[in-house]
Amino acid sequence: MAQPDEGGGINERLGDDELRAVLSRLGDEEDKASFGLVCKRWLRLQSTERRKLCARAGPHMLTRLASRFTRLLHLDLSQSVSRSFYPGVTDSDLSVVAAAFSSLRILNLHNCKGITDKGLTSLAAGIPSLQFLDVSYCRKLSEKGLSSIAKGCCDLRALYVVGCRFVTDTLLSALSMNCCNLEELGLQGCSNITDSGLTVLVEGCKKLKLLDLNKCGNIGDIGISSIAKACYSSLLTLKLLDCYKIGDESIISLAKTCKNLETLIIGGCREISDESIKQFASACHNSLKNLRMDWCLNVSDASLECIFSLCRKLEILDVGCCEEITDAAFQGLGSDESRLSLKILRVSNCPKITVDGIRNLLKSCEALEYIDVRSCPHVTEVRCHEAELQFPVGCCVNLSWPPEEGVGNLKPREILMHSCSPETSLPLQMYITIAIVVSLIV
Repeated sequence: MAQPDEGGGINERLGDDELRAVLSRLGDEEDKASFGLVCKRWLRLQSTERRKLCARAGPHMLTRLASRFTRLLHLDLSQSVSRSFYPGVTDSDLSVVAAAFSSLRILNLHNCKGITDKGLTSLAAGIPSLQFLDVSYCRKLSEKGLSSIAKGCCDLRALYVVGCRFVTDTLLSALSMNCCNLEELGLQGCSNITDSGLTVLVEGCKKLKLLDLNKCGNIGDIGISSIAKACYSSLLTLKLLDCYKIGDESIISLAKTCKNLETLIIGGCREISDESIKQFASACHNSLKNLRMDWCLNVSDASLECIFSLCRKLEILDVGCCEEITDAAFQGLGSDESRLSLKILRVSNCPKITVDGIRNLLKSCEALEYIDVRSCPHVTEVRCHEAELQFPVGCCVNLSWPPEEGVGNLKPREILMHSCSPETSLPLQMYITIAIVVSLIV
């Protein structure tokens, strides 16, 4: 710490605005933390400038935190599934949050299973400025509490209710009537959602960028067509995993209107065929980056040939268990004109693919980081070695495990075997709840 001199110490020479300017220029988190250790004044300034806080705290500590972090915008109270604690976040905690953190914009309550509609009603009344709310896997919540959020927080931009089984079309109607700026909606596992609810939703919410309908088994072509027509200019990500009622009509409607779509998840939608996939690839070739269509049993080489020839920006492709795909899908690759941006490819359980097809693929995929060829009987470690396949440096090749007998040491450039699953071998975004103990300096 600077020593005082005849002209006064640093605290006398610098005002609060100058000290805030110093703090804002500290890029390292450790340096920012050390800033508050200088003295009480610097701690106070550091606290008032903090915008995000991850905490595990009861009502009393939340009240003290609110008095210290007066300009907080992001509060993370989420609970980890593997490290949950009892009783966790309760309605009493939410009452304190609603009263003491009235300026919040982002609130994460992921997996806080102790909260009920009463707590959400408090939030809706106390934090009208809320823009992001995640209450995924808060299984006690029903229409009453969630609808109160929609009515009280009209500037809501993102709402995640993944795994909330009591969600019905009533919530979608409330969002449509009150939250016209909604951009992200996560409804995965909300199996009571229907086409009627989606149609009503997009009457008011026309700015949706991300819509997660994974495992919503009651939606079909009517609902998706309504979304495509209403959100054609904004929609970037649409997830329809295991929505078994979805067919070609949905994909064709997306192709006609949603030219900016970047991510489409249609794994398990078994009624989808080559006809709609080719139309979609042609329409969205300038934007498409992530396409998952595993278990689309009617998809064949014709779809992949179209995708590879048109979708140069595609980075992730999953066609696992599409049993009609053969080496012919990769025959058009290999020239300079067929260079792809593909980073992740999953072709597991595609029994007709051989090392010849993979060789053609590798000629056009220099950026490949991960390839899953499990349960492809013609693509084994031995055959890859015999064919002298040259995978990109650092590419993770998921073959069979354990390795076959008789295979010696393979060069890393040729094969990089990983026994882990695709989920664990790829970078993942994770929410980490951090337990903190705050000692307030008074």
